[in-house]
Amino acid sequence: MTAAALRALHVPGKPLLLPNVWDADSARLVEEAGFPVVATSSHAVAAVLGYGDGERAPVDEMFAAAARIARAVSVPVTVDAESGYGLPAAELVERLLEAGAVGCNLEDTDHARGALRPIAEQAEWLASVREAAGDALVLNARVDLFLGGRGAEVLPEAIERAKAYLAAGADCVYPILLRSADVLGEFVRAVSPAAVNGNRIPGVDVASLGVARVSLGAGLWRETREWLARRLGEL
Repeated sequence: MTAAALRALHVPGKPLLLPNVWDADSARLVEEAGFPVVATSSHAVAAVLGYGDGERAPVDEMFAAAARIARAVSVPVTVDAESGYGLPAAELVERLLEAGAVGCNLEDTDHARGALRPIAEQAEWLASVREAAGDALVLNARVDLFLGGRGAEVLPEAIERAKAYLAAGADCVYPILLRSADVLGEFVRAVSPAAVNGNRIPGVDVASLGVARVSLGAGLWRETREWLARRLGEL
């Protein structure tokens, strides 16, 4: 599947569900279950490589893991590339394509500084990635304002960031960990008809809010790890 075909799966109200994976074996299971796309979780991939989240894993190891995942499946792969690992846009795109990815996540947290990048700076960076990638990558731009449990109080800035990222060439915007159905609905309406990536909200049909993509993040990896820890305790 090409990036164009992946873009076509982003339909507001009929979201693409992405059970994020951490290695080749979990990717195969996702494909065997019938999902049309495999997405990686940077948190989970870094963890199984022995590192913490937030670009603590060596970039070469992260891309090697992505390449193993892409080789293991026949469906398209979208890679969580964190903040781009400090790579120039052209090199980042080249390495994603070499790994076999047709999509990527890029977040607006600058891990070196431990803070969100200014809106204009992040938009300029995303525009550089889009220019380097052309139409070869589906670009999912993460908006990190809601991390830490924040909600409606940061919605105006979140919308401003999302609109700037879309104008820079992002295909989809991702207000990660936005847990309020009301606030997510407002966000979706504010950037409509653009595609929005949401997370699961317990007890809420997020499809009815108009999202076009739903990510599970590191959720399945955490559940698997918790099961293994219990089983080891029983043994």
